[in-house]
Amino acid sequence: MTRLALRDFDAVLAVGRRGSFRQAAIDLGLSTTALSHMIARIETELGVRLFNRTTRSVALTDAGHIFVDRIGPSLLDVREAIEIVRARGETPSGTLRINAPPFAARSALAALILEYARRYPGVHVDVVTDGRLVDIVAEGFDLGVRVASLVPTDMIALSLGEAQRFAVVASPDYLAAHAPPRVPTDLTTHACIRVRLPDGSLYRWYFEKGAETAQVEVRGPMTIDDVTIARAAVVAGVGIGFFFEQDVVADIDAGRLVRLLDDWTPPFPGLALYYPGRRHPSAALAAFLALARELGRKA
Repeated sequence: MTRLALRDFDAVLAVGRRGSFRQAAIDLGLSTTALSHMIARIETELGVRLFNRTTRSVALTDAGHIFVDRIGPSLLDVREAIEIVRARGETPSGTLRINAPPFAARSALAALILEYARRYPGVHVDVVTDGRLVDIVAEGFDLGVRVASLVPTDMIALSLGEAQRFAVVASPDYLAAHAPPRVPTDLTTHACIRVRLPDGSLYRWYFEKGAETAQVEVRGPMTIDDVTIARAAVVAGVGIGFFFEQDVVADIDAGRLVRLLDDWTPPFPGLALYYPGRRHPSAALAAFLALARELGRKA
């Protein structure tokens, strides 16, 4: 009879998911050494090696794959049962894990999280910002934030209300040397800062004006996957950039950047919180969703 606990199962799943003791240890709030000792103890308890380790990588063995594939769904059911029982309590507690793209965490989520932390000090809020479109269930999150149109159909969504816009911008110095684009296709003759998406593909700039739409494959001297670096390049006059409006509005207001093709970038459906529909929300999650609705009505 094994003496493994839920924390042990979490450790195995975290290392298997991350493929790294260091990253898994960060997720679990442990030191790398402590996690390594935990996995060694689990393997001793089971009498089988779950991971192949080298100095550069960690990979599941065949036994490890079987263990993770069988334990993962069962652990979700156990956690759901715990959440249902915990939700009976009057005071939200435990940890609330949230996944959101960086721009959403900055613009729509920050005020909500701060107010939630003030009202419910017994809950530890763990926010992970990530440009990838992750599976929040598989990666152990309670809820996520996405543009409303990208929320999976099997999830329950709660609108955060605010619409989003893109902004095409360039510096005054760049525009002093180049005629500004009048229509999206003019961008093909300009130096543009290209954006690489988390999946490795290059983003094609999308425009809309009334019934007209355009998707432009821009070219330029740089391809960047970090919005801060891309914005700095545009401010420095390297080329034209395409950003979420909230990432450059301060630069536009200060005159460091000039907005272009404004009538081709209308608002689109805003952000939404989403969470698994089949799972009973914990008290912590239920309180967070209630606060989001409350603040949304006041906005």
